[in-house]
Amino acid sequence: MINFGVTEHKRQELEQRMQKCGLLEKDLEEKFVCSQGAGGQKVNKTSTCVQLKHIPTGLSVKVQKSRSQGLNRFYARRQLCELFEDKQLGKDSPEAKRIEKIRKQKDRRKRRQK
Repeated sequence: MINFGVTEHKRQELEQRMQKCGLLEKDLEEKFVCSQGAGGQKVNKTSTCVQLKHIPTGLSVKVQKSRSQGLNRFYARRQLCELFEDKQLGKDSPEAKRIEKIRKQKDRRKRRQK
C-alpha cells in the first residue's frame, strides 16, 4: 500500500471510502508536476503537485495543498472520492448536505436581522 504520510486510521478510512465509491487504484492515472506559488526554491525543484485522473469516467483532480508529495497524493484521492459522491448521490452526498446546512444557517440569520 502507498505511504501517504498520514496515520493508519486515516489511510484505512480513505481505502474504505474508495471501495464504497468503486474507485480502484488500477483505474487511476497519477502524474506529478512542479508546484506553483509560495514555497520558494523547494517548490521549484521538486514535483509535489499531484494530478489524478480516473480513466473510466475521465474525472480529474489537481492538488497542491501541501509541500509533501505523499500528503498531496492522499488529498487528491480524498477529493476524487468527494467528486464521485457528488456525482453519484447528488443531493444526498455529504458535501451537498454541508452546503444545504450552511444555506439554511444564512437564511436564519437574515430573518433574525429583519
